[in-house]
Amino acid sequence: MPVHKTIHCISRSPGRGQGRKRTACYSAALHLLLLLPCLASADSKVLFYLINERLSYMDEVAAYKWTHKLPIEDRKREEKVLEHAISDGLNQGIRVETSRTFFQQQITAAKEIQGYWFEKWRSGSAPSNGPDLIKVIRPELVRIGQAITKNLTAASTDTSAENSLDEFLETVDAEGLSAEGEQKLHRALTTIEHYDHRLQQLLETGVLRVGTTGDYAPFSFRSSSESEFAGIDIDLARDLAQSLKVEVRFIETRWSSLLQDLDSGRYDIAMSGVSRNLSRQKVGYFSDAYHRGGKTPISLCKQARKFKTLQKIDRKSNRIVVNPGGTNEGFVDQNIKQAKKILHLDNRTIFDEIINGNADLMITDEIEVKLQSARHPELCPTMPGRTLTYQEKGYLMPQDQRLKEYVDLWLALRLGDGTVASTFERHLN
Repeated sequence: MPVHKTIHCISRSPGRGQGRKRTACYSAALHLLLLLPCLASADSKVLFYLINERLSYMDEVAAYKWTHKLPIEDRKREEKVLEHAISDGLNQGIRVETSRTFFQQQITAAKEIQGYWFEKWRSGSAPSNGPDLIKVIRPELVRIGQAITKNLTAASTDTSAENSLDEFLETVDAEGLSAEGEQKLHRALTTIEHYDHRLQQLLETGVLRVGTTGDYAPFSFRSSSESEFAGIDIDLARDLAQSLKVEVRFIETRWSSLLQDLDSGRYDIAMSGVSRNLSRQKVGYFSDAYHRGGKTPISLCKQARKFKTLQKIDRKSNRIVVNPGGTNEGFVDQNIKQAKKILHLDNRTIFDEIINGNADLMITDEIEVKLQSARHPELCPTMPGRTLTYQEKGYLMPQDQRLKEYVDLWLALRLGDGTVASTFERHLN
């Protein structure tokens, strides 16, 4: 059943100057949509509610600008809002030009409503105060805007129907928006189009968005949020972008949110030493493997003999440090039953926990053990030459066959011409 049919509309008290047309129905639909991701497939009625909900805040925006003697139009702010909206639209695969048209028209409608209230207050009773625009109103507008964008995908086919205009006009009735403004906004809504596939999107936009964690040397690393990413996969990402003749844009993600960010469309491909496994394959597509290895322990050299087997590791007296959300934690959860698990959020400093005596060992990828033991003479692999698992590294993408085929061919050529091998050698020596 469509969500709007399960919500009973009860009119609220009118807002400032009878301007607020918001109802409990609109707010309930909005809150359900924000709290329950499954409602992202709701029909166009919820989308119309959300659009009206956003416009219903414009009397309060106008009141803040009026009392603070600010102009209605703020070009810099509008460009910033538009830029964020288009970026969010790309997460949903919305064509940039149609996204720009709709969100620009939404801004135009908002300014028309604000102008209506300014004109009304010039000839009558004007507000003396109102909610804070920065701290109160804008956060609400951001949340509503994100919900609108998510629903543009599900509702795009519904809004093109002939009867959608009548339903739109019934729902979107913010005071101060003219009949012409309502029709222009609906017309812009019906123009929304989506890219046929992700490869087409990045070729037409000229941008390859690479999801990377920045906490896993030698694949992806940066010392702070202000520094640039570096590593094997960063160099190979630039090579991939060059092959596509597009710009590369690095999007920071975390191991705990890697799949969520993929599913929400935040990036086009994850390049960060990502291990190929079946649970991730259920959500996205992996490229062919470009590195093979496995999990192995690392500890202080003076204690390495204590951890030569998994049985010796899994004792109550031992402390194993892990980064949450990745395959390291998954291995520990599955195989370690007695030793104490210590979570450390910053993978860039996790080996310091062993060096400083806050943990006894870590079980991680063999390539990382080799790199960290070379960098820190006090650290040693406890099972040199042995791994506890078999593991492959690959690049994780949305379930887009054309993008996967391109990446697989690019990777095969780079493996064949020695680019991948030379990149590994450069970052490991």
